[in-house]
Amino acid sequence: MNQISPTARLSATPADQAIVARGLVKAFGELRAVDGIDLDVPRGMIFAILGPNGAGKTTLMRMLATLSRPDSGAATVMGHDLLQSPDGVRASIAMTGQFASLDEDLTGRENLILLARLWGFRGRAAKARADELLAAFDLSDAAGKQVKAYSGGMRRRLDIAASLIVTPGVLFLDEPTTGLDPKARKDVWRMIRGLANSGVTILLTTQYLEEADQLAARIAVIDHGRKIAEGTSRELKAATGSGFLHVALADPSQLDDAAALLERRLGQTVQRSTEGAELSVPGSTARAANEALTELMSSGIEISDFSMGQPSLDEVFFALTGQPASEENKKEEAA
Repeated sequence: MNQISPTARLSATPADQAIVARGLVKAFGELRAVDGIDLDVPRGMIFAILGPNGAGKTTLMRMLATLSRPDSGAATVMGHDLLQSPDGVRASIAMTGQFASLDEDLTGRENLILLARLWGFRGRAAKARADELLAAFDLSDAAGKQVKAYSGGMRRRLDIAASLIVTPGVLFLDEPTTGLDPKARKDVWRMIRGLANSGVTILLTTQYLEEADQLAARIAVIDHGRKIAEGTSRELKAATGSGFLHVALADPSQLDDAAALLERRLGQTVQRSTEGAELSVPGSTARAANEALTELMSSGIEISDFSMGQPSLDEVFFALTGQPASEENKKEEAA
């Protein structure tokens, strides 16, 4: 691989591209956390970065947000060169990490007013901007409460609102719904879609593959610091194959026996869901699947449901990385 020098600049950035990266590299000692990644993110798009533990997702995002200097490569963000014009990049972006960065002893409104003042808003203007954001994020009723009394979903909404005191060209979201319950997660999804519809480009990492499936117009999968696949959710699923047998068992205690039987009968590695007694097997023909199901039932294994079709995004993830999308494998490195 030909590396680009740290001082290299992209010759031109198309006007419709919010982020363009070529050959980005970041090493920590002998570990190449990011190993020559190219990226093109159009303006106004929700673009997701997926990968197993230690893949380099957060390191890549930190470089693009100017929090970490690349060892080599080049990138532009909203037309500003990452290395030659870092202040221009910072003026064009906002970033929300995995954990809320709020003062818990202040109220929600006080947090936003304080941040607006730091951004240069004067008295009335700062209060008006805070109230505007509280209304936009459905937090007006909680504006006078201390943040320590907020639920997890409310804190996350306030944290993202705090990133939008000045509307950015690009919003970096690092696992924006980690730890939220399903309702709060969907509330944040609705908010993210609204931001993208207003023209904000969103680059997100997520530990929930359903989240990428629901939100992202394009998805890049990275592993060991390299981009190994990119496309729409539909394209990634189609590239993995359509012959997937999905089996749900009525009795979870029969999971091991069912998996062993399917692997022996179909000659493929069985994938297990992270939740529930569900199994998936790639590369199955309709005839082979029918024979395997018949053998399962004749062995006394009760099936509650089955289907044939395209893989889920979880199954795509497994096929590409060789790792299940479990909680252990979806947590990002601290680097």
